[in-house]
Amino acid sequence: MAIKLAIAGCCGRMGQTIARCALEDAVFALGAVFEAPGHAAITSDYATVLGRPVGGSLLRVSDDARKAISQGDVVIEFTTPEATLTHVELARELRKPIVIGTTGLSTAHVDTLKTAARSIPIVLSPNMSVGANVLCELVQLAAQRLGLSYDVEVVEAHHHQKKDAPSGTAKRLAEVLAAARKQPATSVPVHAVRAGDIVGDHTVILAGPAERLELTHRAHSREVFARGALKAAQFAVRQSPGLYDMSHVLNASS
Repeated sequence: MAIKLAIAGCCGRMGQTIARCALEDAVFALGAVFEAPGHAAITSDYATVLGRPVGGSLLRVSDDARKAISQGDVVIEFTTPEATLTHVELARELRKPIVIGTTGLSTAHVDTLKTAARSIPIVLSPNMSVGANVLCELVQLAAQRLGLSYDVEVVEAHHHQKKDAPSGTAKRLAEVLAAARKQPATSVPVHAVRAGDIVGDHTVILAGPAERLELTHRAHSREVFARGALKAAQFAVRQSPGLYDMSHVLNASS
């Protein structure tokens, strides 16, 4: 039986990309799609929003998050920190796993997720891309091998509509570098660029005497994040309660 998705922020760029990718994969079905109350698309036929059929029955955009979450096997969440906390609480009450790609979460937000994860499986990652998560592993190895004689910096670039800066992925890369070098995360400079329609570029620079190593990941399309989120959803429905990240997802599928 197909895994039914409840997609939050279904009319946003990521929500629509996730829905389209899910419709191309027999593993998944769209159980419910929902948006914030007051959104212009509420009650609209979601097939019209996507510009393609969504299955055999009419699927309307809802503003009832509780009902929508109850209709899915797993929630996929790329919205805002405030909305994410509301949806996590509903998922906890309804005992539904949730995949969170929302960025800009504070330490207090993450603490709330850790508490909820005692009751439900939560996959949390600032970047669902498989390649970006492999980048973190390579960065850790490089930092350990090169040591403190190399200067390290992180540079990221995204489209000008991205609200948070630096990105969650850039912060994560800085954390990985700092941990490998046994230094505080604040010791790693992070530079953010917001321009045009850049989907997402992340470069880690390790510069030492007479040489420089640069490790870069470039996302060509939001589809790479959507497909990673679907991998995470497939993982989450099989897990016991806990807070997971993409390393758990990738290790389980390798």
